Amino acid sequence: MLNGLSLFARDAKSWPFEQARALLSRVIHLRLPDGADRDLAATLIAQGEAKAAVARFPVLQDRPVVLETGYGPSGLPHIGTFGEVSRTTMVRNAFRALTEDAIPTVMLCVSDDMDGMRKVPDNVPNPEMLATYLQKPLTDVPDPFGTHEGFAQHNNARLCGFLDSFGFDYSFRSATALYRSGVYDAVLLRALERYDAIMAVMLPTLGPERRASYSPFLPVSPKTGRVLYVPMKAVDAEAGTISFDDEDGTEVTLSVTGGQVKMQWKPDFGMRWAALGVDFEMYGKDHQTNGPIYSKICRILGAEPPVQFVYELFLDDKGEKISKSKGNGISVEQWLAYAPQESLSLYNFQKPRVAKKLYFDVIPRAVDEYLTFLENYPGEEQLKQLDNPVWHIHDGNPPLGGSPVSFGLMLNLVSAANASDTSILWGFLSRYVPGATPQTQPLLDKLAGYALRYYEDFVRPTKTYRAPTDGERAAMADLVTRFKALPPDTIDGELIQNEVYEAGKAAGFEPLRAWFQALYEVLLGQTQGPRFGSFAAIYGLERTIALIERALAGDDLSAG
Repeated sequence: MLNGLSLFARDAKSWPFEQARALLSRVIHLRLPDGADRDLAATLIAQGEAKAAVARFPVLQDRPVVLETGYGPSGLPHIGTFGEVSRTTMVRNAFRALTEDAIPTVMLCVSDDMDGMRKVPDNVPNPEMLATYLQKPLTDVPDPFGTHEGFAQHNNARLCGFLDSFGFDYSFRSATALYRSGVYDAVLLRALERYDAIMAVMLPTLGPERRASYSPFLPVSPKTGRVLYVPMKAVDAEAGTISFDDEDGTEVTLSVTGGQVKMQWKPDFGMRWAALGVDFEMYGKDHQTNGPIYSKICRILGAEPPVQFVYELFLDDKGEKISKSKGNGISVEQWLAYAPQESLSLYNFQKPRVAKKLYFDVIPRAVDEYLTFLENYPGEEQLKQLDNPVWHIHDGNPPLGGSPVSFGLMLNLVSAANASDTSILWGFLSRYVPGATPQTQPLLDKLAGYALRYYEDFVRPTKTYRAPTDGERAAMADLVTRFKALPPDTIDGELIQNEVYEAGKAAGFEPLRAWFQALYEVLLGQTQGPRFGSFAAIYGLERTIALIERALAGDDLSAG
């Protein structure tokens, strides 16, 4: 995947390579303090000599380059989780190609599971058992499902299972473990030393009431185990402690180390970057206004903020922000019921900085765009291959061969054939693609199954057939005559398409698109579809003729 790609990677224009180059610049700048060394290392890598650069400057590979994603464990992983991890993986793979894998990388998936449980989720069994655990760290809340030590542990396991099912390469980290094991201790002590500087960043962002009680440190009550939002009575940087009034009013002094406190979420963001040495992180536009705050706190704590990439959020079919509580989006499971994973990856790859509608109607197009990119890939020059989405979707190693039939065409085949299972579709597919079987064309077989489900749930209920107008009727009769003049076993879609064009032009359709729209509205009950010639070729010329003649006779085509 990687050998010899760095010369092309330096010129690739796709957004993962843009981010990878920014990430490389950061790594060189931070690890090589001398400007001349930086220039030489950058030049060597740009010339395709990444391994020589690392041999000359071993410090470049002293530790892995860290790309991070975050996860809130109060709920289950969702389509946003998939998008963030898949996009971060794309940047990681682009960086590996840029450096020929000479500089190690790691992707961390950090669960913020030390957060206090703010409310009992609506979608869990035995909710009454959780009511007494409000504000306790999610790792200390019992698992209502009864499968793990705690609620967060249950959801963390679901997260890992979710990511594993897609083959993502990542390293999981629990915030609770990071706090309690001491990984964060040094940076927490530094935050205590620089308490006033952190407060100077945070206080201007708060309202007057919140300002009066705000502290970047949230102590865990030694008496109740709850995460407390209380003001500090004393901050002792030399002793490494904070003092506050516990819930019962008694004053308590705690060390900030060993998991006895956690940080408020905005300071926590910057602290985590500093403590884990994060080099790259992407987040949704809802975090964008806080990005400068995270960065300032990271710098206060003695570290350079990572390269940051802000992506737009998905919208529903009405253009409204997708909300888990509203249920107005698509889940990963729902998408994968109707289309392959690669189509979802493509949808995440395309224009991540542009708000896009995410609803069921986008699925067929996403599938067919994926198939087109996959078909084009082998014949492209290497630079263009690096900008082809399938290079990023398949970790730099796209499979050979795609599908000889588009998803849109398959949906029309399901409609015209009134198919109820894939065996009916294969009766047509095996004729259209000689020698094809479910075993030799596994992707085509999967598409057939997806098409059946999608058609039943989303296409059939919306179909509206209409009778042809007089002009359309004459053109369709002419088309039948033209088709009957062709050999009945014709499967040449281009030849058939030419006859459709000629019939439309002879009938004076202007624009010609109106002729094709008429064919789909009259014959298939929809306003658009793939090339009609391809449809007729796969459905069979004789069957297509019979379909047109039924429409001309006034038969009810909706009955199949």
